[in-house]
Amino acid sequence: MAKLYINEKKKQGHINPEIYGHFAEHLGRCIYEGIYVGEDSPIPNKNGMRTDVVEALKEMRIPLLRWPGGCFADEYHWMDGIGPKENRKKMINTHWGGVVEDNSFGTHEFFELCEQLGCKTYVNGNVGSGTVREMSEWVEYITFDGVSPMADLRKANGHEKPWKIDYFGVGNENWGCGGNMTPEYYANLYRRYQTYVRHYDNSAPIKKVCGGANVADYFWTEGVLKTCYAAPQPPMAHGFMDGLSLHYYVHPEGWEIKGSATDFDEKVWYKTLWKALYMEELINRHGAIMDQYDPEKEIGMIVDEWGCWFTVEPGTNPGFLYQQNTMRDALVAGLSLNIFNKHCDRVKMACIAQMVNVLQSVILTEGEKMILTPTYHVFHQYRHHQDADLVESCITGNSTLDAGEKEYQVPKLQESVSIDKDGIVTITLNNLSATDSEEVEVAFTELNPSDVSASIVNQEMHAYNTFEEPENVTEEAFTAYEITEKGLKFTIPACSVVAFRVK
Repeated sequence: MAKLYINEKKKQGHINPEIYGHFAEHLGRCIYEGIYVGEDSPIPNKNGMRTDVVEALKEMRIPLLRWPGGCFADEYHWMDGIGPKENRKKMINTHWGGVVEDNSFGTHEFFELCEQLGCKTYVNGNVGSGTVREMSEWVEYITFDGVSPMADLRKANGHEKPWKIDYFGVGNENWGCGGNMTPEYYANLYRRYQTYVRHYDNSAPIKKVCGGANVADYFWTEGVLKTCYAAPQPPMAHGFMDGLSLHYYVHPEGWEIKGSATDFDEKVWYKTLWKALYMEELINRHGAIMDQYDPEKEIGMIVDEWGCWFTVEPGTNPGFLYQQNTMRDALVAGLSLNIFNKHCDRVKMACIAQMVNVLQSVILTEGEKMILTPTYHVFHQYRHHQDADLVESCITGNSTLDAGEKEYQVPKLQESVSIDKDGIVTITLNNLSATDSEEVEVAFTELNPSDVSASIVNQEMHAYNTFEEPENVTEEAFTAYEITEKGLKFTIPACSVVAFRVK
């Protein structure tokens, strides 16, 4: 029997809602068909946004959306996406499938979507092929409430009052698709460009995100921070940034092959989970470099691209990155979110890639049809961690699993625990075993549970939802537990994610 000890009296940090953020790029069918169908579509919509998708995301309690990229951000020129749609410039999406981008989803549409979702906004600016003036004028267009050329243009395009940018990313992956830059060169550009991301409304400051590393590129993190912290800069500038990004994708068979989203054996199952758990090492090591420059943790680590990246589904455009979503994805989501929770002192935002129809999506669409993926159900289970306080927890008697390959050992159980402002404790627990259940005893320090509810996402490891069988994997009530004097007892099934709410 494994034992989960919870010290609900010892708070270890605050879990920003933005840790549960999402990412929507002009890529494949993420925005077009997935989110935006246009006002004249027979698919039910409000101002062009799919009603079914918006309602599902609201139910999941989406806190933040990042847009327009991704690699697309550094070839996106925002003025092409404003004004009457029939007059907007068309372009070839050179990064993703070589298809025509008609710019019918632009700035106004993005903020309309975020207003419908009730979520915060994270806009990524163009450093790779854009100018300082272009970025500065975009911020002015969006946020300035007064008389100016860009504010007047926004009003002429039908939006009198400004919007709010919560986060602004100065470039994306500038070590690669965003310009193939060195860390010092990018950091100097960052210092320059961010200067002109103006706070026109001091009551609504924009948090600036600097472009961080690809996976384990600690050289990039060190180089960028060294340059950004170099003199001259005003006191408390902390490198002119509020966040530093990190990108990490799980592809079990490597970058070139990646592997099937649905056809895998037990060895690949554990290899995938082991690679997902590598996120913790990345956070610790990049975090250690950040601590040298920012010991007070003024700068948030922004994991704004993470998730599973498999080979595309047979018969689909390779540039559209469309993949299915199984229980394996559900476990990757569960353990990744637990890791982010446990490092909430440094990790302030994370965005799964991507929201609809691309990579590890929470939603898939096909024409008028929509399905929720196993990953969606895990995000729904974890929504109560948002804006709660992380509390101390640990598991004893936890075995390790490896399917015969010692190199890829993973713990059987993995957890995080929080307490909200109403004193309700949320426990999220993953069983990473593909085949074996585990008896678990939960012990609190002082809490005597009186009111308990729980849910589970559980199926065979290959299980996924289709448009013909949309509820093969769902979130269901979990009632097979016993309330004890100081905790709980239950058996967690193999290949499952369980969430408890305890008063």
